[in-house]
Parts: sequence; structure tokens; C-alpha cells
Amino acid sequence: MRDFKRLQNDPPQGVQAAPLDNNVMVWHAVIFGPDDTPWEVLSFIHLITISYVYSCKLTSKGGTFKLLLEFTEEYPNKPPSVKFLSKIFHPNVYATGKICLDILQNQWSPIYDIAAILTSIQSLLSDPNPTSPANAEASQLFEKDRRVIYLTSYIMSNLIILLLITYLLFTQEYNNRVRIVVEESWIDDVSSTGATDDTVDESTTAGAEASTVFTSVPATAGGSDV
Repeated sequence: MRDFKRLQNDPPQGVQAAPLDNNVMVWHAVIFGPDDTPWEVLSFIHLITISYVYSCKLTSKGGTFKLLLEFTEEYPNKPPSVKFLSKIFHPNVYATGKICLDILQNQWSPIYDIAAILTSIQSLLSDPNPTSPANAEASQLFEKDRRVIYLTSYIMSNLIILLLITYLLFTQEYNNRVRIVVEESWIDDVSSTGATDDTVDESTTAGAEASTVFTSVPATAGGSDV
């Protein structure tokens, strides 16, 4: 009953469990599909189809999966027997519903309780271990999908880089040409300003020299003043 009190006082998110009324060694549990995973989300088409076939209105898109836990007198020194009652297609779940999970086998510790078991199973739903398959078909399909997702992600990331490079190389060509013209206008402006200043200086110098020559010519003999 220690585990039941813990579940009542501090229930983990997404799991529920309680013993049978007439047998505390047998528990029924429910795990809700983890958020943002295929176990939680149904497509709109699936929702409409299920609602139509079963003549019901679904208010939740999450999966609900039932489990059976059977304890022995050796618990918590030995783990309980846990299996899914709901149909499950998962790399680490056998067709019988038995779960291939390390903490239910060789990695069990007395520190684990029912809450830890259920949250570990919930985590296993979204993070399978394909190296230890209990369902070969599910494991193969999971690996295939993961490769496709990785390849798609790799292609998309490289495509984004390629598009960015293309944008920088080609869509900026007009701006680059304009920038060149602007820079050339600066050079032309500087050059023309320098040339004008030189011309003014030369004219001024020539005029001063002519004036000097004119005033320095001596008066001729016998000439008269004007």
C-alpha cells in the first residue's frame, strides 16, 4: 500500500494505477501517450473516422493504454510482472504484451516503485531500444523511419544553406553594382576636385608673374608720362 499512497499523494503526469479491490497483489494501470509523439497525436482524418465508425465524439486525441501488474511476496526485492492489456505495436513489446525493459529484468532495484515503472514504460514508448527488439517488424520500421527522418533533416539543412548562398550570390548582384557606381562616384569627385584646384592655382600664378613683368619694364628715353 506504500506505492498506492505515493501515487495518490504525488501522481506522475500521464500515468494512473490502482490495486484490485479484492487483491492488492494485482494492479491495473493506464498510461497516456507521451505528448508530441505518435502515441499522443491522431490525425484529423483518424479522429473523424473513429467518431463516425463508433458513433462517438472524441474529446481527446491521446492514446490510452492499459496494463496489468502482478506482484509477488518478494516485491520490492524482485520486480513485478508487467504487460500491456491494450494492443501495442512497439519494438520492445512482445505480441503477448510483455515488455522488454531493463528495470523489469536485470537492472531492477528495490528503490523502484510502481510510479517509476510506469513512467519508464511511458518513456520507452517514445524512445524505443531497437538493439533489443521484442517485435522485429516494429523495430525494422522504426529504424527505417528514423533513417528517413535523418536523411530528410540532412537534405533540408543543406538545402537551406544552399538557398542562403544563392541568395547572397545572385539576389545581391544589383546592390553590388550600385555599390560599385557609388564608390566610383566618390573617386571621380575626388579626382575632379583635385584637378580644379590645380587649374586655379596655375592661373593665379601665371597672372601674378605677368603683373610682375609688366611693372618692372623701365621707361624709354625721351618718353613722356601719360
